Amino acid sequence: MSRIIRTEASPILSKAVEYHGFVYTMGVVAQDTSGDVAAQTKDVLAQIDALLETHGTDNTRLLQAHIWLKNISDRAAMNEVWSQWLPEGQAPVRACVEAKLADPVYLVEIMVTACR
Repeated sequence: MSRIIRTEASPILSKAVEYHGFVYTMGVVAQDTSGDVAAQTKDVLAQIDALLETHGTDNTRLLQAHIWLKNISDRAAMNEVWSQWLPEGQAPVRACVEAKLADPVYLVEIMVTACR
């Protein structure tokens, strides 16, 4: 049976799960919610970098991303940070939608799938 690796599992979620060389992250939100959507996106992407590194991969190996924005009008500002973070020519498939997030202080939440 194949091994499932769970990173920082709690009673309700794991920060990441690895199975058969695929790494699935939780929906990551900013730790510092005092900034605008660009600042929160940078915070989220730094956390995603750390999760991917824990599993021996990085943002050059992204397959899929789900992005939720509190306000879809923040899409351009978020995309500017996202585009700078992505290695050229390495964009994953992606969905980006407006959503009511778990706490009103969160402006963006991002979940990715990568391979090792």
